[in-house]
Amino acid sequence: MPTKNYQELVKDRIYIGGADDVEEMMGNEKVDIIFDLRAEAPTEESKYNRVHSPIVDDAERQDKSVKKSIEHVVNSYNEGKKVYFHCQGGSNRTGTVAIGTLLAIGEAGTIEEAENMAKTARPKINVKPEMKEALKRIYPNA
Repeated sequence: MPTKNYQELVKDRIYIGGADDVEEMMGNEKVDIIFDLRAEAPTEESKYNRVHSPIVDDAERQDKSVKKSIEHVVNSYNEGKKVYFHCQGGSNRTGTVAIGTLLAIGEAGTIEEAENMAKTARPKINVKPEMKEALKRIYPNA
C-alpha cells in the first residue's frame, strides 16, 4: 500500500497534512469539510467544501486566529463531520491546531501529551515556540 502524505489524527474523523495533500486525501477519505490554515491561501474557488481559517506563520500573538481555527475543527467534529485541515507543509500551523483540537475534544490532557499524539500521527509536526505560547495562553490548565 502506498504511503499517504497526510495522516489520521482522530480515527476516521480528523485528518491532517499539507496543502499539496488535498487531492490524495479527498480521493481516499472524502471528508465533509477542509480548513485551510494558510494566511497566504489562494482565493480561487475550490471544488471541495473549503473554509479559509488563516493563521499567520512566524507572527506573535496569534491566539485569536489559533483559537478560531481550533473551534472550527471542533465544531465540525462535534457535528459529526469528517474534517481535514492543513497549512502549507503541515508542520507548524497544522501541528498547533492538532494539539488544540486534541485538548478541546478531550483526547489529551496536557499540551505535551497532545503534541506527542500529534507527532505520532504526523512525525513532521514541528510547532514553533510562538505557537506553543499561544496554546499555553488558550489552554492555561493543560
